[in-house]
Amino acid sequence: MRIRAAHDGDLAVLREIEWAAGEAFREIGMPEIADDEPLPVAALAGYAAAGRAWVAVDGADRPAGYLIADELDGHLHIEQVSVHPAHARRGIGRRLIDHLSGTLTLTTFAAVPWNAPYYRRCGFVVLADDELTPALRAVREREAAHGLDRWPRVCMRR
Repeated sequence: MRIRAAHDGDLAVLREIEWAAGEAFREIGMPEIADDEPLPVAALAGYAAAGRAWVAVDGADRPAGYLIADELDGHLHIEQVSVHPAHARRGIGRRLIDHLSGTLTLTTFAAVPWNAPYYRRCGFVVLADDELTPALRAVREREAAHGLDRWPRVCMRR
């Protein structure tokens, strides 16, 4: 797998990856997450145009995983990282994360094995409530409004 910047021709495939990766949530009793609509192509195009979307591609240059990030507090905040299940457990998600440099933040489910426990293995630490910046608090508020707080969530930093 090679990591490169995402381009417009990748964007529909990123949605397919997100749908496929989301199915794992159905298996652990979180069907609402599995059914959550991936970002529209136009939103993904905004990430690509801003230089904040990367893909891991196979030998045929077809995306197997992707990462998109926002700029938050002067650092990259991982908005989404997903790997197609056909390519899972090969270190692709970690390679996408490691492709980014500097301080990184993200929000994630605390108890889902491929969420917070996985990110801990990638060097992230859970932030205490008093360590959250106003921008991270705003992210968490948007997530809560979207219904994600039905399951425990955490903010993490590396």
